[in-house]
Amino acid sequence: MEEYFSKIIEAIGEDITREGLVDTPKRAATAFKFLNDGYEKNLDDVLNGAIFEADTEDMVIVKDIELFSLCEHHLLPFIGKCHIAYLPNGKVLGLSKLARIVDMFAKRLQIQEKLTKQIADTVSEAIGAKGVAVVIEAKHLCMMMRGVEKQNSVMTTSVMLGQFRASSSTRSEFLSLISR
Repeated sequence: MEEYFSKIIEAIGEDITREGLVDTPKRAATAFKFLNDGYEKNLDDVLNGAIFEADTEDMVIVKDIELFSLCEHHLLPFIGKCHIAYLPNGKVLGLSKLARIVDMFAKRLQIQEKLTKQIADTVSEAIGAKGVAVVIEAKHLCMMMRGVEKQNSVMTTSVMLGQFRASSSTRSEFLSLISR
């Protein structure tokens, strides 16, 4: 990967031997691997057995989970927050596991729409929830730094499964709680 970063830097007209760039290909390769380490993770390892029996049926919400990902179209970051809710069906997830699921998928080349669905489907399947809701709000550097160059635009995506899709009151409760 270092070799390819060297070629990219040279292709834009830079001198790869100048002091500030000598170690850049190595650093860029290390950074790119880190930004995409979600490919090295799987759900069993992420959950690490942290699925617990629970007799609650009330909504569980974790909001403002920070995330970053790389847009698969331009390899530029999008940065934002994710809100997740689920209605337990006898099982709950360890609190940190929702954030770990977000990171597992966000740290892959991605579009926000797909990321939102992957998170919702994974939570639903992991615990057999009666419903799952995921909303992601993010700023995309591919739109801010190039193209239309709009600095304050925010993309919002949502996926509603089960009772969140079927019941407008459940969906409304979730949406009102995350907007506080």
